[in-house]
Amino acid sequence: MTTHAPHALHSSQGPQAAQSVMLPASLDEAVAALAAMPAAVPVAGGTDLMASVNAGQLRPAALVGLGRINEIRGWQYQDGHALLGAGLTHARMGRPDFAALIPALAAAARAAGPPQIRNAGTLGGNIATAAPTGDALPVLAALEAILVIHGPGGSRREIPVSYLLAGREMLRPGELIGFVRVPLLHAPQVFLKATGRTGPGRAVASVGLVLDPARRGVRCAIGAVAPMPLRPLEAEQWVASLIDWDGGRTLAPEALEAFGEYVAAACVPDQGEPVAPGVLHLRRTVAVLARRALGRALTS
Repeated sequence: MTTHAPHALHSSQGPQAAQSVMLPASLDEAVAALAAMPAAVPVAGGTDLMASVNAGQLRPAALVGLGRINEIRGWQYQDGHALLGAGLTHARMGRPDFAALIPALAAAARAAGPPQIRNAGTLGGNIATAAPTGDALPVLAALEAILVIHGPGGSRREIPVSYLLAGREMLRPGELIGFVRVPLLHAPQVFLKATGRTGPGRAVASVGLVLDPARRGVRCAIGAVAPMPLRPLEAEQWVASLIDWDGGRTLAPEALEAFGEYVAAACVPDQGEPVAPGVLHLRRTVAVLARRALGRALTS
């Protein structure tokens, strides 16, 4: 491992940052570094972490940089799944070859912000930070992605991404997200989001939706409206039962409209009477996103 001078991470306005930066060349080295220094913080693209450091909200004792770990910067095929390295950048996932593999995740990556954010931000960082507005998160929830966690002593364990995002499972000391296993459905999938202003920006609401024709299922996750992506399971099951899976995946227009309303009511519940205008607006936004996403998926 290499130790760099701490001034490489300072901004002119920022507080004292890390005292040292370790740059391991493998996942095992990174895990060993974290185990040896529990107060150290892992960093990949640093798009969220450095903003917190420069704002004075975080003062890590040390950083473990993951940028030199080549094994997590690509992907491979594994038993009908894609094993995605946690170090994949949004820019890389937005390219056509990746889009042909997992279209909704590629669309989310392209919507993740301006070029400097997409070039630096990573899939693993998006998951570990777990910001409600993380664009990849509803897609990963809808895909029912599995995280491959690397720990001390060569240990490995797997947990559903939804468990980590909901706080049902936590990363233990010395653990890192190494890979994300995503099923290759070879079926339509869509990502859409609404922002508070024109152009790329933070989502007010987002949706990841995938069809699973083999199981005659619809999987939908709504992002940005809660601390973690929400799965409207009853709405999924209801609309899946109405789709003509054997006849071109058709669905009556009124059922499509009702699906949007069903999803919105489940994900943006009433907060007392009268319902606040902001809640009504958010509910309408979610309804439109869900309806459009399913409509696009069915006609793809």
